[in-house]
Amino acid sequence: MAKLKVGVLISGRGSNMASLVRAAWEEDYPAEIACVVCNDPQAPGVKIARDAGIATAVISHGDYPDRETFERAVTAELEKHGVRLVALAGFMRVLSPWFPQYWQGRILNIHPSLLPAFKGLNAQQKAIDAGARVSGCTVHFVVPEIDGGPIIAQAAVRVLARDTADTLATRILQQEHRLYPLVVRWFAEGRLRQTDGRVEVTGVPPGATLLFSEEP
Repeated sequence: MAKLKVGVLISGRGSNMASLVRAAWEEDYPAEIACVVCNDPQAPGVKIARDAGIATAVISHGDYPDRETFERAVTAELEKHGVRLVALAGFMRVLSPWFPQYWQGRILNIHPSLLPAFKGLNAQQKAIDAGARVSGCTVHFVVPEIDGGPIIAQAAVRVLARDTADTLATRILQQEHRLYPLVVRWFAEGRLRQTDGRVEVTGVPPGATLLFSEEP
């Protein structure tokens, strides 16, 4: 059976992209990384993708007059490679409504908090400032509202008294690297179903979206 073609959008170091590439190297993984698109030519993730032999394109948002025009160029690149699922992996651009509507039901994002808490930037510092005892990461479908799409799965990380935003981010990232490839696998296997804005995963009990947590 042909593997699902995934396009990954990055803006920086590309660590979640790299975790998806590593997963796709496994023979039994049902998806392949068809291309990587980055909006920043200086992003370290560009070299990582190219060194991994992944078709990689740099499309600078500054070369376009508005968000939608830029997103249409990105979409053209994704479709050139037959992409059927888009995975945002540290893509630091606010999307116009056009992009998530065009890719509706076929675009995922991973966010470093237990949504709906702490949307947007600096989620780790927000968790610390709020006195949260637990944070984590969330994979969700992307909709026009920032970090507002249906939640697919989450992983929890304890917030320690000594944590800084950086130390918390490092531990959350370890869970991101586990969670994102798992959710992409589910999508490729046809196990995700949306009903009235809620996501059900075949083989996972309803409501059991917290798949694993940081080891004690």
